[in-house]
Amino acid sequence: MNIVFVSGSVVGTKTRRAITELKKVWLKQDAAAQIEIIDLKALKLPFCDGRHFLDYEEDVVATLKKVVEADVVVFGTPVFQASIPGSLKNFFDLLPQDALRETVTGIVVTAGSSKHYLMAEQHLKPILSYMKAVVVSTYVYILAEDFVGNDLVKDDVDLRLARLAEDLIFTTEAKRYIQKKQEEAYGF
Repeated sequence: MNIVFVSGSVVGTKTRRAITELKKVWLKQDAAAQIEIIDLKALKLPFCDGRHFLDYEEDVVATLKKVVEADVVVFGTPVFQASIPGSLKNFFDLLPQDALRETVTGIVVTAGSSKHYLMAEQHLKPILSYMKAVVVSTYVYILAEDFVGNDLVKDDVDLRLARLAEDLIFTTEAKRYIQKKQEEAYGF
């Protein structure tokens, strides 16, 4: 299974920390999983100017292909101005429209308060749906108070991350089972 986690901010550390924690939790459930983390902070992505994604620089194309070819993609994002950060929106804009077609996707949100809990429902899920992703309904919303320094300290966060990993694994396996049955039924 090809798994990619995207840390969707160029500032701060909490989103990357949450994504790293999800990777640890996932590996407890599936030790053989190969998970790659794409941290937008570590990349020099250009602003999207409408070109086809293959027309960008080689390193940009390589990063975008990892997402396009993934079976599972988890997007981690902080809440900025009650929405996703511009760096993550730009990342989506660089991808082709159907880049996430039938890709199982999950969401991890870090935020300073609970006031924007529905941001994932109102901003991120519509983008993923437009890109034809299979979006698991469970997402994890982590508050600043769940961190001490850069460490996640609340046990319920680990439980919620474990549930997200379970849902992503189950959805991916169910999708594969359905595809196999369709291939058998139609002979291709």
